[in-house]
Amino acid sequence: MTHFLDIHTTDPAALRSIIDTARRMKDARTGRPRGACDDATPLAGHMVALIFEKPSTRTRVSFDVGVRQMGGETMVLSGADMQLGHGETIADTARVLSRYVDLIMIRTFEEATLLEMAEHATVPVINGLTNRSHPCQIMADVMTYEEHRGPIAGKKVVWSGDGNNVFASFAHAAGQFGFDLTFTGPEPLDPEPALRDLITIERDPRIAVAGADLIVTDTWVSMHDPQSARERRHNQLRGYQVNAALMARANPDALFMHCLPAHREDEVTSEVMDGPNSVIWDEAENRLHAQKAIMRHCLGC
Repeated sequence: MTHFLDIHTTDPAALRSIIDTARRMKDARTGRPRGACDDATPLAGHMVALIFEKPSTRTRVSFDVGVRQMGGETMVLSGADMQLGHGETIADTARVLSRYVDLIMIRTFEEATLLEMAEHATVPVINGLTNRSHPCQIMADVMTYEEHRGPIAGKKVVWSGDGNNVFASFAHAAGQFGFDLTFTGPEPLDPEPALRDLITIERDPRIAVAGADLIVTDTWVSMHDPQSARERRHNQLRGYQVNAALMARANPDALFMHCLPAHREDEVTSEVMDGPNSVIWDEAENRLHAQKAIMRHCLGC
């Protein structure tokens, strides 16, 4: 049984195969009318459970559409529907769901919930996001970079902002795909110590982006943060905004990415988001294609 729990726990050859499959599937749909059926429906007869303890737009829509495009069916379950760990244990929920569905995607808060689900499920489990990592997003990001600029191996990627769960998966990817990753942000928001051997830390964003091939940022605040935390983070991160002046210090053909949703004029200016170096809409679309490939990888189809 093949789970997809994190980039650093997945074999590099499997990661490369997923990216290649995603690109082939995307190319196969290019130019086709919206709603046209795929010739191949590898998930026909399969039921996929999509569990959302945390709300979502891109993850929910991209997984749901991806399953349907491949001929499968989805069952969308919210945290309120399931109350994971409240009453019935996560382990028992995993055992029961495994009798009904062929694949489980879970977007949750604690990594422990994901790991317990995977330990006790008898069907593959995909990490749709935890507070610690977001591997599906970064597979889409790697795919997007390589569509525009070729192999990411050996390139310089700079993350500006908070060393959060999305950054953690970027650090995992740096080790697996062989690119250089620099973190620039305030010390209180540094990534977890376990990631330090995979990255370079440079406090001055102007120095950090010199020679960068890709600049990435993320929202400064979470929807769950209280107002006091939002104000503190804005004060901490104001100097790490990605704007035209910062992009000008990178390589001339450097790309800009953001996993979205973005707060325009906070972590990034509209000038950069809508500018010629931004690939955020391709990045968002590629969540669909990357996740379709991940599902095929897990199901071996």
